Amino acid sequence: MSGVARTRGVVLLGVDGHVIGVEAHVSIGVSGFSVVGMADKLVNEARDRCRSAVINTGLEWPGPKITVGLSPAELPKRGPTLDLAIALALLAASGQVPRDDAAALVVLGEVGLDGRVRAVRGALVAALAARTAGATRLVVPAANVEEASLVPDLEVHGVRTLAGLVAFVRGDAPPDVEVDADVEEPSAPADERAVPDLADVRGQYEARTALELAAAGGHHLAMTGLPGVGKTMLAERLPGLLPPLDQQAALEVTAIHSVAGRLGSGGRLITVPPFEAPHHKATDVALVGGGSGAPRIGLVSLAHRGVLFLDEAPEFDASALEVLRQPLESGEIVVTRSAFSVRFPARFHLVLAMNPCPCGRGGGMGGPQAPTCVCTPQQRRRYLSRISGPLLDRVDLRVTLVAPTLADLEFGAHDAESTASVAGRVREARERAARRYAGTPWTVNADVPGPVVRRQFGLEGDAVRPLERAIMLGQVSARGADRVVRVAWTVADLAGRDRPTRSDVLAALSHRDGGASWAA
Repeated sequence: MSGVARTRGVVLLGVDGHVIGVEAHVSIGVSGFSVVGMADKLVNEARDRCRSAVINTGLEWPGPKITVGLSPAELPKRGPTLDLAIALALLAASGQVPRDDAAALVVLGEVGLDGRVRAVRGALVAALAARTAGATRLVVPAANVEEASLVPDLEVHGVRTLAGLVAFVRGDAPPDVEVDADVEEPSAPADERAVPDLADVRGQYEARTALELAAAGGHHLAMTGLPGVGKTMLAERLPGLLPPLDQQAALEVTAIHSVAGRLGSGGRLITVPPFEAPHHKATDVALVGGGSGAPRIGLVSLAHRGVLFLDEAPEFDASALEVLRQPLESGEIVVTRSAFSVRFPARFHLVLAMNPCPCGRGGGMGGPQAPTCVCTPQQRRRYLSRISGPLLDRVDLRVTLVAPTLADLEFGAHDAESTASVAGRVREARERAARRYAGTPWTVNADVPGPVVRRQFGLEGDAVRPLERAIMLGQVSARGADRVVRVAWTVADLAGRDRPTRSDVLAALSHRDGGASWAA
């Protein structure tokens, strides 16, 4: 029997899933197998994988002439996720499974030569795309069932083999291999990373305040201090101060990690804000994503809704740092190729950490007994200038850490607030901001665009005077002024005030650049 049969599959482009129409035509003619519809090499290789899988399953390989069409034709098709859909369409075209039942499904999975169905990346994204396309039934590899089942209002069925898919479509009992205990089971999801407690940090009261402001207002933070002074400890504790991800944010983050292959095969939403700390040798492509061919997800997207921590920030390549400017402003990365354009979400807290100089002893920050800095003033300037002015201007909070005193080391921990205590204040401040921005796209102060800040949430009375003076002296740029106002709103939110006062603006200026002369 020959003819045309249809089913649907899913391909991934960036972090978006696209439901693809899969048609198979079996006809008489010169023997051949062709795939049309902008398919890459991996999709074209499905011919050999599907042929071996069909034969080793005990089914009949249709022929002689086979044409597989993938629509829409102009959308790039990459990866092995269409294997199972192509195999099902071929079996339906040759009359080995009911055509109508095959056409009603969305099918996802890679087929092995022996007929087993392997797990794929992005099952959650595929399930979201299937539901958006109006599908009600989705077939995925058994190892991806829990992940795909996170999407409501969608019937998800898992198969371990091509034979199991055939039995499901026919309405027959599943073969023994589908319930064989020897078949690989989905691995348990990895436990979410435990967030360390802020009470472990000794001293550093100013830095702890800056960390609280960063969490409450969604601000970026830069820390300068001697090696071992606590910069990394503070950064690692920031995710614990952030509120748990809500349902929508958790789906976004989980989908990104699924496409990146970091989710594992268990089905559990990521609810703790992620934390990414790349090595300073990371390239710009590793940071923001892209690459030749299919664009890969970068670390800034893996840090979406969480924290991106750049330790030893001046040691990063200048081009890698400069590509961060786009996501810091827009909250996304756009990767453009000749055939397509992909958007990766990238709204994160940026935390920069740096030493005061190349040798790490500069600025007299270690006290009179500390080793003497061996860097020249020129070396210090060159080292710190690796963080460009435009990038640093986008960082709302800057703080200098000093070496803790003996009293801090011995007794400070007893008085240090815990993560839970500070997170409670952060939650209340965010709730206050959310009420203020109700009916707008924004929920935290850092996200409000500059024109809106100036038009609707400006300063009043004598609160504006310290900022006017800073602008007049050229100590704050126009963009920096908007950011000072945002931080002042965060200070007011933490204090429970309805509007920023002069003291709130002075605090915001102080956290921006040392602040010794702002009150003058």
